[in-house]
Amino acid sequence: MKFISALLLLLAACLASSLPVIQVGFNDVTIDKVEANMLQIATHSWELGTAAEALTELLAPSLSVFRSAAFPPPTSVTPADGNTTAMMNIAVTTVKQKPMNSMTLIDGDGAVGDPASLGVAVLLANWTRSDPADQSFAQAARSQLAYLTTVAPRTSDGAISHRASEVQLWADFVYMAPPFIAYFGALAGGSSETTLLQLAYDQCRLYRNYLRDDNGLWKHIVLGDQASQDFRHWGTGNAWAAAGMMRVLQTIMHSNQARQFDAQQADLTAWITEILAATWQHQQPSGTLTNVIDDSTTFPDSSSTALLAAVTYRLAVLTADYSLVAPANRALNYIRQNVNGDGWLLNTVDPETFNTPSKPGEYSPEGQAFVLLLHAAWKDFGASLSGTLPH
Repeated sequence: MKFISALLLLLAACLASSLPVIQVGFNDVTIDKVEANMLQIATHSWELGTAAEALTELLAPSLSVFRSAAFPPPTSVTPADGNTTAMMNIAVTTVKQKPMNSMTLIDGDGAVGDPASLGVAVLLANWTRSDPADQSFAQAARSQLAYLTTVAPRTSDGAISHRASEVQLWADFVYMAPPFIAYFGALAGGSSETTLLQLAYDQCRLYRNYLRDDNGLWKHIVLGDQASQDFRHWGTGNAWAAAGMMRVLQTIMHSNQARQFDAQQADLTAWITEILAATWQHQQPSGTLTNVIDDSTTFPDSSSTALLAAVTYRLAVLTADYSLVAPANRALNYIRQNVNGDGWLLNTVDPETFNTPSKPGEYSPEGQAFVLLLHAAWKDFGASLSGTLPH
């Protein structure tokens, strides 16, 4: 509640200054319900990976890549680092249940990228483990990295496929694998750090080359089986791409090699901005985005709206350019109106069909996580304006 009171004071100050107005956010009771619901229904690899990331950014932000002191993380977690229990539980369960003969952390349902979404949580569990002799987390993470870099199919110019059965590129991949690759590198140090940070950047660059359209928005799926290709500018796909590039950017920025990657940081910042600027041109009067961003005949989708607003707040903290904050504020207000009293995000796309709304009584695990990511980004945005954002 102290944070909310401080935000209200800052809101009054913003109204009397050139700083952007801060939209009223969620209360802690609602966020607790959203979190509990997310953990209840997240089962697929990408859902668990996104949940683990949301829990880190929200409950243990000092361990996230959005802090300048991210590397190296502490070798043991204390209450000062925040509440890491749920995030660590996901990592521990993942490694304990990993089949011995599997290179990937978890069954990806045919996806190359999705299992890697759990990689950062597993690396954090390894770094902060209480038993130095326990190599299970490190071995699992190394195996996942080896699968991505030496086994997974890829295009002739090096873009790692999102599907295991054929070379096919999905915008989703950018959130799942490159942040893990970059984080592994930042922890590894030395020549491995340079190589892996560059690889993470290159995957973002290559995916953009294949998926970006002239209007700045990304197609969802290209290459491979024609029946499964999707050239539409799917809202969640663009959100995955922007949010994934933001995590890679922040990892590079806070790594030991940051100065050697100035050009890559500039590129990533420009590419994130490109998606966001193109996106918010299509925001509906209610504050929502539609499932296909530039097709207003498609249904409103709160999932993509939440994650793209989160990335917008993160970008504003990074650049101090507040030109896109107003649409993010409208989006936050819309999301607040669409989280019901039980903590469920309503009006989401079905994350497994891409083109139909969630059925009545069914909810999106990733949508629940996106609300937490939005809340964490909004908190950091407010703290940055007041000068209280931790390093």
